[in-house]
Amino acid sequence: MGIWFHYHPLCQRTKALTLACSGIYFATRAFCDKPNHRIVHKDKNLVRVKRDLIDAFTLHELLQLCAKRRSLLVGKSCHGLAIHFGLVTDTVTCNILINLYTKCGQNDCARRVFDAMSVRSIISWNTMIAGYTHNREDVEALKLFSRMHREGTQMTEFTLSSTLCACAAKYAIIECKQLHTIAIKLALDSSSFVGTAFLDVYAKCNMIKDACWVFENMPEKTSVTWSSLFAGFVQNGLHEEVLCLFQSTQREGMQLTEFTVSSILSTCASLALIIEGTQVHAVIVKHGFHRNLFVATSLVDVYAKCGQIEKSYEIFADMEEKNVVLWNAMIASFSRHAHSWEAMILFEKMQQVGIFPNEVTYLSILSACSHTGLVEEGRHYFNLLLSDRTAEPNVLHYSCMVDVLGRSGKTDEAWKLLDKMPFEPTASMWGSLLGSSRIHKNIRLARIAAEQLFRLEPENGGNHVLLSNVYAASGNWENVVVARKYLRDSGAKKEMGRSWIEAKGKIHVFVAGEREHPGITDVYNKLEEIYHELRKISHRANTQCDLHDVHADQKEELLKHHSEKLAFAFGLISLPPNIPITIYKNLRICGDCHSFMKIVSCITERQVIVRDINRFHHFKDGSCSCGDFW
Repeated sequence: MGIWFHYHPLCQRTKALTLACSGIYFATRAFCDKPNHRIVHKDKNLVRVKRDLIDAFTLHELLQLCAKRRSLLVGKSCHGLAIHFGLVTDTVTCNILINLYTKCGQNDCARRVFDAMSVRSIISWNTMIAGYTHNREDVEALKLFSRMHREGTQMTEFTLSSTLCACAAKYAIIECKQLHTIAIKLALDSSSFVGTAFLDVYAKCNMIKDACWVFENMPEKTSVTWSSLFAGFVQNGLHEEVLCLFQSTQREGMQLTEFTVSSILSTCASLALIIEGTQVHAVIVKHGFHRNLFVATSLVDVYAKCGQIEKSYEIFADMEEKNVVLWNAMIASFSRHAHSWEAMILFEKMQQVGIFPNEVTYLSILSACSHTGLVEEGRHYFNLLLSDRTAEPNVLHYSCMVDVLGRSGKTDEAWKLLDKMPFEPTASMWGSLLGSSRIHKNIRLARIAAEQLFRLEPENGGNHVLLSNVYAASGNWENVVVARKYLRDSGAKKEMGRSWIEAKGKIHVFVAGEREHPGITDVYNKLEEIYHELRKISHRANTQCDLHDVHADQKEELLKHHSEKLAFAFGLISLPPNIPITIYKNLRICGDCHSFMKIVSCITERQVIVRDINRFHHFKDGSCSCGDFW
């Protein structure tokens, strides 16, 4: 008599049929195609394995293949076979079963196998802990490690690294330090494997000094160790340190990996360093990493954040293989540059090639609609998300939709959506509603949004300023005085507006009315020349953008020396005439500066790129890429 493995096309979606007594089990064609001397009969749908030749080795092979291919149904059938042949008392068999169930996301099944074991090896503990960590059940991983430690089971490097992953996910600093003590006691800290894990967890817990200490005391540093250090610096915002470290490692001849260069590119993107980004791109091509999906995605992000959206698309289009992350990066880049139609075209194209949108894709496409006031398109994509079973709407999607409605003047509809959504409104949602209410002069909603923001972010002075601006825009100067007094009395801090520009390898920062910059006299002289040309064409400042209770002439003078205008004048002086003037600003560009940039791009025949806190503005020949909607 033999055991038949029956193939059925729908077996993965049907209930497992386990009849151990008669030896009938479902399997997939994958096993039919695997050569094995124990297979004695094979046709299109049937495989027969002789019962007397079934042994632990054969079963282990099948279980490992199930784990590799995440074939839960077949794995359960093999589990039934193990029970039938009395192999579930074997420690190795149980370890393989635990691995199977954790790989298939069935931690409860794995734990039942684990708890039923009479004898557990270190592999049993390691596999179960790693399963919990892999499936993001980090608390259970830490509890199981504690139990293992209490029972006196000798741990290994793998045990520590898996448990440390759980500590990193839960930001469990105390537990991490306790594990470090144990590692030192057991002399496991000298392992590069364990040292890298500690470095990673300290960095993720914002303990970068401890991470550096671990790195410096490691006797052997692998490429993974270096990559973890670079990633740790990036996670903690130490971007300049990343560049310095990269330069020193290049001189020492350190071997680069795809993960290392991705971290360096992340730094270039965060600081918008186009020169350094281009240099790193050259290094990437030299090492042959430019075809790597992770690296290509980082390059798309770097060039987009440095204002070179055309270069981003070149890299994207040049990639033969594209995953959903690369598609998302390109759609997000188009969104950031107000190329909404290009973003929507890519959204359709990715589905045509068989890649389905996920939560990040929908977030990027909704953001694109928000930046250009495409309300109906925004509604379409939002409803598409709600009906998509493969993507789960979250608070960020609702926040984007509130922004889409609010920016387009539909503040009451935005308020209704915010009120009925299945999440608690966040500070960013209330901030979006307050900003929209300011633009469209809805004082009632502005007050509601401001009250919520004062409760959620009592130390953010920007919220008080926004409410003050709402009152000022409507001419309600008494309430302006009250709002500004409350700002002073509350101790909340308002972020100062500043703009910066890169020239000759240095970053030059300007604030409104700047006096400290070494070349400020030349900057003001150049700005005066520009205004002289503007007066010839009867250009007047948009004084509605200055919300101080002063005379119109004083408002014009205050607007005249805004930080982005000073940065533009400096760019005219310092940059060659054939390259765009790229300016970065930490706040939203005001209406007067926006009009100024449009006109000067025409009269100076220079392309101007301004990246404010929300998006990029490309000024050329008297117009802006945002279509005056921002």
